[in-house]
Amino acid sequence: MTDHLDAIRIEKLPEDAFYIADFITEEEETWLLQRITSAPRTRWTHLTHRRLQTWPSKLTQNNALISSPLPSWLESPVIHPRLERLGFFADAPHGAPNHVLVNEYRSGQGIMPHEDGAAYYPLVATVSLGSPIVLDLYERSRNEQPVEGGGRPRFRILQERRSLLVTTKRLYTDFLHGIAETRIDADLNATTICNWDMLRDRDAFEQGWYERETRISLTYRDVLKVVKLGNTMRFLSR
Repeated sequence: MTDHLDAIRIEKLPEDAFYIADFITEEEETWLLQRITSAPRTRWTHLTHRRLQTWPSKLTQNNALISSPLPSWLESPVIHPRLERLGFFADAPHGAPNHVLVNEYRSGQGIMPHEDGAAYYPLVATVSLGSPIVLDLYERSRNEQPVEGGGRPRFRILQERRSLLVTTKRLYTDFLHGIAETRIDADLNATTICNWDMLRDRDAFEQGWYERETRISLTYRDVLKVVKLGNTMRFLSR
């Protein structure tokens, strides 16, 4: 990462994480939410605690992505060119994200601490829409096994609506990330939230808590292994 990113670096985290509170405008957020919510029902995968869309497709059993472009609205001037100008994916194998997860979290929903794994280049860029949410980071145990759910997070990041959060390097390889299943994110202050000084509107959280609403995230990543459909079919036919 280059020096021009120092102004958006979250200094309280080990290398490297970046936060931009106003990555997109209110109008752009509204436009993106309309595109997401108007998608066909078949585009949504319903899980126990959330639902999601996968673009352009799910990974194969061998953690490969079938070669296909992202839809134009995900590569529009709203997000994709801005990530390119910041240079986050410049060193990634494909020079740009080729895979996007759209996750919807309603109030009280979350996801257990987990890792994204070796299928991706170790960098995640997440845009938050609709509502803020707290992301919890858990350090792996010393025996290289993931920590069990229920422990206290090592770090907490408050992701405001319309913000961008980028995590990479040690935060990708050495930490798990999760979202608590709660209707209220509490204990919010300069000591507990590592990007507190970078928030757009700290006054909105000065009481130390907020009640969650529906939050949708766009998670941009670069899948390392990309195959053409013909090659995939030949492999499966063996």
